[in-house]
Amino acid sequence: MSPHAVPVASLHGRPSVDLSEFGVSKNAFLPEHNPPERLSDPYYEPWEAIVSQLPALIESGAIRRHIGLLPVLSTAQLQSEPEWQRAYAMLAFMTHAHIWGGDAPEEILPPQLTVPFLRVSEHLELPPVLTYAAANLWNFACAGDDFSKIENLRTLFSFTGTVSESWFLLISAAMEAKAAGVLHTVTAALMAVKAREYGLVADALDELRRCIDDVAALLERMHEHCDPAVFYHQIRPFLAGSKNMEAAGLPRGVFYDEGDGRGSWRQLRGGSNGQSSLIQFFDVVLGVEHRGHGNADDGAAASCASASASASVTATAGQTTPSFHAEVRDYMPGPHRRFLVHAARMGSIRELVLASASASTAEGDGLDNDDDRRRLREAYVAATRALSSFRDKHIQIVARYIVLPSKQAAAQAGSSPVENRPDPEGRSCRRQNLASSSSSRQADDDLTGTGGTKLVPFLKMARDETRQAGFLVRPRRAT
Repeated sequence: MSPHAVPVASLHGRPSVDLSEFGVSKNAFLPEHNPPERLSDPYYEPWEAIVSQLPALIESGAIRRHIGLLPVLSTAQLQSEPEWQRAYAMLAFMTHAHIWGGDAPEEILPPQLTVPFLRVSEHLELPPVLTYAAANLWNFACAGDDFSKIENLRTLFSFTGTVSESWFLLISAAMEAKAAGVLHTVTAALMAVKAREYGLVADALDELRRCIDDVAALLERMHEHCDPAVFYHQIRPFLAGSKNMEAAGLPRGVFYDEGDGRGSWRQLRGGSNGQSSLIQFFDVVLGVEHRGHGNADDGAAASCASASASASVTATAGQTTPSFHAEVRDYMPGPHRRFLVHAARMGSIRELVLASASASTAEGDGLDNDDDRRRLREAYVAATRALSSFRDKHIQIVARYIVLPSKQAAAQAGSSPVENRPDPEGRSCRRQNLASSSSSRQADDDLTGTGGTKLVPFLKMARDETRQAGFLVRPRRAT
């Protein structure tokens, strides 16, 4: 076992699980220590120089010119895994600054970014785009040892240099750290499922519920330092990917130019909290099944979410299309992705709960076990309600920070797909991006998320599927 291993306590002689093998630290999916604030080799100074003044270069309209002057750097001088992670975050921020940092999006990514970004992405098992890992997991510094204290955090990279952007990104980092302890407890409970240790699993579910409530309380602090107008107009456009972004100006996605006539068009999802391994871990533990793809046709499916649940892949024309939640696992660091797969295979708490609902003392377990089974069911239902409530709060955040600003912008500028607003110097800006395209939509259901989903219907569907899990009814399968 490595000196930094985070083992799950052994239960009645069963072997422990070394969570560090899955990139899980004492801070959950955040790094064990503060991310590096600079790459150690001066060879990477050209990258450091740009990211250190990214907001100013974007504001002045010089970002694309400066990126065009970069040399094509090798990744051979990166000296540790944290340095690979910093390089990935730097290249992700520069990539999105290049794409969205002008009056119109730029659909060609130059070799100066493409070549090293593809190499770093391959190493970390991530796509070459601004993911949740780049924007949140590896984009902070903490003044102390407790990464859950948001007041002690600051961002390393920023598009706007605003307090609103830092607060928005750091809320998610603090949420990850807040949940660190529950990963070990619940993973141990998953190990106890086969032995039907009802009391132990119920205790773990109680702790999970409290953890989800604590994480939700952090989410509710978004309003303290994040201004909705600043977020909607200045921050959110840079988080967008290149998938389902036709209205924002990228009908073909982005061409990743590798030089010498090589390259490829890619349509990738932008960063979103849907890529958080923590939230998906909650779903795995509670057996919440998501089938939505985030597309326009999910609205009809959402209306019947409470009637039945289905698997996370849908058969279409003889092929299987992964749900959004399954697809975005490819946007998580490889070790985290494997942890979710491992957790799902350890044991099903939901199946244990469903089985306990039909069990009785006639089986010879005794009254104590009957009480434990009842407490298990109550703890499970409470945990699913807490996760459903968390998703309700997320929808409320979306309403305040995206839906309402989009309506206000539409009322001020009509339904033009090009945003016409003054910049901080009072000059007129006509920009085409996610903010302008969202402001031209007439219905809430038409709004597109940074991850390329139909935002409001998708979030409501995820919430309803979470509620469905708590009904303790087995899903009806197609025959």
